[in-house]
Amino acid sequence: MLLNIDFLDETGKVKESDMQLVETLLQHAATVEQIEEGTELSITFVTNEAIHAINKEYRHKDAPTDVISFALEELGEGETAIIAEGMPRILGDVIISIDRTREQAADFGHSFERELGFLAVHGFLHVLGYDHMEPEDEKIMFGKQDEILESYGLSRDTNERH
Repeated sequence: MLLNIDFLDETGKVKESDMQLVETLLQHAATVEQIEEGTELSITFVTNEAIHAINKEYRHKDAPTDVISFALEELGEGETAIIAEGMPRILGDVIISIDRTREQAADFGHSFERELGFLAVHGFLHVLGYDHMEPEDEKIMFGKQDEILESYGLSRDTNERH
């Protein structure tokens, strides 16, 4: 397996089958993105309240959101990359609100699994350095997202709004 994924379910509500879906989908995404074997990633499932607090503290946005990613490979000003030979690559943390996942699945008219897969891939691409702040970057990232989800078999309907 390319990725070593550390799952943490802070809600106690995530089914084993949902974690398995995220695992296999992200292994597929890692193959598409040509990630080296043994790369580490953590996925944490939280409530709307928990992600609201994280969003407020780290992004200064006083509202819950669906997914937040913390990329360990992004360097702040004046920081130096630490790369130790023989050590695994650690991508970072992806935090997904299970409450928000359910709400958005209902809003968009698709399954909980489809929404969970979308958010997992979205967060994964963020820890790899993709973003959607500029129109050109958004086009690239969303194209990657669609490619991964469609090749995995979780493509969206044309009437969905993501």
